[in-house]
Amino acid sequence: MMRLAVLVFVILFSSLPVQAHELHSSGGFITGFNHPVLGFDHLLAMLCVGILSTQLGGKAIWTVPTAFVIFMLVGGILGLLSIPVPFVEMGIAVSVLLLGVALAIDKRLPQLLVMAFVGVFAIFHGHAHGVEMPQLANPILYALGFISGTATIHIVGVLLGMGMQHVSKQYNLMRMSGGVIALIGGYLLIGS
Repeated sequence: MMRLAVLVFVILFSSLPVQAHELHSSGGFITGFNHPVLGFDHLLAMLCVGILSTQLGGKAIWTVPTAFVIFMLVGGILGLLSIPVPFVEMGIAVSVLLLGVALAIDKRLPQLLVMAFVGVFAIFHGHAHGVEMPQLANPILYALGFISGTATIHIVGVLLGMGMQHVSKQYNLMRMSGGVIALIGGYLLIGS
């Protein structure tokens, strides 16, 4: 299982430099992809979504990240259309904090509740992606980029979660990582 996780990680991230000319012109796909991957707060929240989905198990492994991606796209469209969403930066910081807490408490939460929970926070993340689109970027390529970046992070989070479950019978890595992420989220919240 761990070999598969490493293989998927290497394939996903080694393929980034291979770009077709239309994908990187004027900040399209690659710029959109990089936004969630290189944004520390986005990266932590999206990793948590993947890890949390493995903590829930079953169908949640794909339904929770899918809910995030769908609602993030809604938020991204709102941002692209310059429709204001209040407290975006605070919402992103709170998402990191509460997703970390959800991992740390390690309770079986109802799947629909978790999907709604991540959906609300995904709107804030998506709005930030949409608002920060470069003016010359192709909106469709940019949106495909941030969706792909987010999905990649979710997959990495799922693989990390599976790896932690395999090892954490002794070390409880999921709970510890959730605690650390919650502390970082608290710090981000104070800064916003």
